[in-house]
Amino acid sequence: MLRNNTTSYGWAAIVIHWLSAVTVIGLFALGYWMLTLSYYDPWYREGPWWHKSFGICLLALTLLRVLWRWFNPKPKAQGAKFEQVAAGIGHGLLYTLLLVTMISGYLISTADGRGIEVFGWFEVPAFITSIPNQEDIAGDVHWYAALSLVILAGGHALAALKHHFWDKHDTLKRMLKPQR
Repeated sequence: MLRNNTTSYGWAAIVIHWLSAVTVIGLFALGYWMLTLSYYDPWYREGPWWHKSFGICLLALTLLRVLWRWFNPKPKAQGAKFEQVAAGIGHGLLYTLLLVTMISGYLISTADGRGIEVFGWFEVPAFITSIPNQEDIAGDVHWYAALSLVILAGGHALAALKHHFWDKHDTLKRMLKPQR
């Protein structure tokens, strides 16, 4: 079952969800660690190369995920009405923070006019380079958006665990394996 239905997510949505989650956590950890590196550390240049490459891949995956959501049914929401509304707002914020984090990362990386090399496969060109203090402003936005994203993702995970263990809903099960 690749596609979603009204009771469950399909394999495509499940794989995209977990790939995104692992990538966000890994990128945040790598980015935070990169802040501690000195100029002479070998990872001073290597870390950003990996961070940017995975960031561009996550951007592509997120755009694919948004398209997938538009063209697939969404499983029926569970829980009380206020929980369903909160989940909708939370998901909207997660997508917004993902996009803001990645766009600001792109603006940091291309502020000097150079594109972003992605794993040596291709280069994403620098389209916007003329914003005054682009690198500094985008850097602040990137940090706070990424931090907010990780905190919100943690709340998202706690809510899923609450639904699973406390409410006995199959919300978490639907994101682990397609249900019939």
